[in-house]
Amino acid sequence: MSEAVHETTVPKGALFAVAGLLMFALAAVTASRLTGVGGTQMTLPNVVESRDLQFEDGKDGAVLVFDARDRGLVEVLPPGSNGFVRVVLRGLARERRMNEIGATPPFTLSRFENGQLTLQDTSTGKRIDLVAFGSSNAAAFERLMNARGEIK
Repeated sequence: MSEAVHETTVPKGALFAVAGLLMFALAAVTASRLTGVGGTQMTLPNVVESRDLQFEDGKDGAVLVFDARDRGLVEVLPPGSNGFVRVVLRGLARERRMNEIGATPPFTLSRFENGQLTLQDTSTGKRIDLVAFGSSNAAAFERLMNARGEIK
């Protein structure tokens, strides 16, 4: 009982065509990234309201939210609450640590005329579209836009 072995080969022309296609795609992407040709950039609408905020860790895992202009305490986020706010801040804090930036520069919370709500790190330029995560998550930051607390 012997079996016949059939070796399948791919024609060299097809291999060269695939390699050429991959090289063309890589060159086109590189040229587009370097020159901006073929790329799109969205411009944000006008800002209708913004607020500079600073966040600090408080005792027992609370997060203290301060107005950056007058250091007025805006809100205290108790431990175990406001999960979305904490996740967003943790990500931005990680970015700051990687760039060796402290907690002093404020974050800008902005509302645009189209209803978009963003949080931007003024030190790194990183901007997060909060509405993209759903209205209930955006509402957690929306509350901070108009919250008033005691002056420290």
